[in-house]
Amino acid sequence: MPNGRSTRTVSQDAPTESSVQTDAVLDALGDRTRRAILEQLLTGPRPVVEIARSLPVGRPAVSQHLKVLKAAGLVTDRREGTRRRYEVDPVGIGLMRAWLDRFWDRALEAYKSAVDQAEDEHP
Repeated sequence: MPNGRSTRTVSQDAPTESSVQTDAVLDALGDRTRRAILEQLLTGPRPVVEIARSLPVGRPAVSQHLKVLKAAGLVTDRREGTRRRYEVDPVGIGLMRAWLDRFWDRALEAYKSAVDQAEDEHP
């Protein structure tokens, strides 16, 4: 432990495609502005100009945030004339939900085990 800091790493395994995608999603959602953009898009597709109106950052910054969300698979875009309209990508949201559901499933299994154990001890 040089300089009082741990040198341990979280994982020695090579990252899988799934873990890389999960990391990209979590990194993208770690930013408050990107979460606000995603919440706006839950109501339907919007152009950058419309998204930027309600945020404390300019249109170029919103475009950069959308680029990160798109790279993470959370939004898609389609060209309409000279504009692009962005919308939530249900596939990306589904992958994120599946990842989170693993934690929920484990919590439910642990709860069921605790209830079963309590019933066995106090019939």
